[in-house]
Amino acid sequence: QVQLVESGGGLVQPGGSLRLSCAASGVTFRLYVMGWYRQAPGKQRDLVARITSNTSTIYADSVKGRFTISRDNAKNTVYLQINNLKPEDTAVYYCNAQLGALNYWGQGTQVTVSL
Repeated sequence: QVQLVESGGGLVQPGGSLRLSCAASGVTFRLYVMGWYRQAPGKQRDLVARITSNTSTIYADSVKGRFTISRDNAKNTVYLQINNLKPEDTAVYYCNAQLGALNYWGQGTQVTVSL
C-alpha cells in the first residue's frame, strides 16, 4: 500500500519560514519523481516544485528563490523549504510521487500565511 504523509504545515506570519516533509512508503522511493503542489481555495492545484530521481529540480516562477525542494532517499522523504512566505502562498500543499503511469498523492498539509 502506497502512502505519502505530509507534515510541517501551519500558521506563519509573512516573511516567515516553514519546512514541509513528505514521508513515502510502499514505493521504491529513489526511482520516483517527487513533487509538491498547492491548491488555494477556489483555485486549481498547481505545481510548486519537482525533483527527479537524479535530483534535477524545477520550480514555479512564483516561488523561485524562496522555495527549495530536496530529497533524502535513505529516509524515503522529500522536503520543501519555504522562506519569505507571502499571504499568496496560503494553500493546501500536496506531495506527489510519479513514475511513468504511476501517480500518487498525499492528503495535504495546510499552510496559512497571515498576521
